Amino acid sequence: MKILITGATSGIGKQLALDYISDGHRVIGCGRNQEALGELAAMGALSLGFDAGDRDQVIASLGGLDELDLVILNAGTCEYINHPRQFDGRLLARVMQTNVIGVGYCLEALLPRMERGSRVALMGSIANALPLPKAEAYGASKAAVEYLAKTLALDLRPHGIGVSLIRPGFVRTPLTDKNDFAMPMRVEVSEASRIIRQELAKGVEEIHFPKGFTRLLKLLGGLPDKAWQQIALKGLKR
Repeated sequence: MKILITGATSGIGKQLALDYISDGHRVIGCGRNQEALGELAAMGALSLGFDAGDRDQVIASLGGLDELDLVILNAGTCEYINHPRQFDGRLLARVMQTNVIGVGYCLEALLPRMERGSRVALMGSIANALPLPKAEAYGASKAAVEYLAKTLALDLRPHGIGVSLIRPGFVRTPLTDKNDFAMPMRVEVSEASRIIRQELAKGVEEIHFPKGFTRLLKLLGGLPDKAWQQIALKGLKR
């Protein structure tokens, strides 16, 4: 298969790229870190350096590609709103630009290069299953990605293009290493890659893991808003 992965220079994206290369697939690894892109190129990948949040760079970098079998739009960032009464609108804009708008730019460039039988996967998060403290920007961006993925699934079905939404819990990556709070059931990036590759090969439309954690958050997300607010506020007071 010919596979394109954005955010392939770190974390889940990098592990996916390395594992797909190891499995004998043709991989196009995209990102901004030139050193990491060089490492992928040395492993046999075609490396493309650009900022996914910059439309001109995206179109220039991806506009000339041939047909693709699988696209994994993984590039993303996470920032938290630490002081809600001094809400940081620029922080919100940065997160949305990378996690949502950048996905749109990539879809604009890549969907014309995808034929029947191909698949596009969007990196969401289980975080938007319910409101979490300080996650106004990150959670909102991943809620938008979820809606985007599910709407695309409807509109692309007649064209024979599959859509998968990936909703991981906590995965050990350089991004989550910055968190200063408990991360229950955090999995290693190699395990995340194994699950994602296995589920994408099956054509699963919503990939979420680890199942014990993601199912719990989905269950809590089904509670009335007031009930969840009481639980969350009690947790903040501890």
